[in-house]
Amino acid sequence: MTSLWYCPSCHLEERLPRAVANRWHHCPSFGGLTTPLLPDGVRAAHELRYREDYVGSDHPQTDGTGRPVMSIVTTRDNGQDVTVFAPTATVRGRANEA
Repeated sequence: MTSLWYCPSCHLEERLPRAVANRWHHCPSFGGLTTPLLPDGVRAAHELRYREDYVGSDHPQTDGTGRPVMSIVTTRDNGQDVTVFAPTATVRGRANEA
C-alpha cells in the first residue's frame, strides 16, 4: 500500500511505499522552512506567522527574505495544526585555567 502526500504551498507531491503518521519537507515557498506535507485528499492551506516582537540577541528561524518566523499554521476543514519555530539558545563560556 502506498500513500500520497502533498504540500498546498509549493505543490510538491511525494509517494511513500507505506503509510506514515506525518511527513515534512523544506518548502521552497517558505525559504526552506520545515513545512508539513498533508495526506492526499485533505484540503488545507499554510500560513506563515511572523515574529512581531524585538528579536534582540535571539537566533530565530527566518524565511527566504530574512524575516523572523514564529510559526506555520496549517488550516484544514476540520481544524488547525501549528509548527512553532523556537529561537535557538546560545551560551558563552570560558574554561577555568589551572
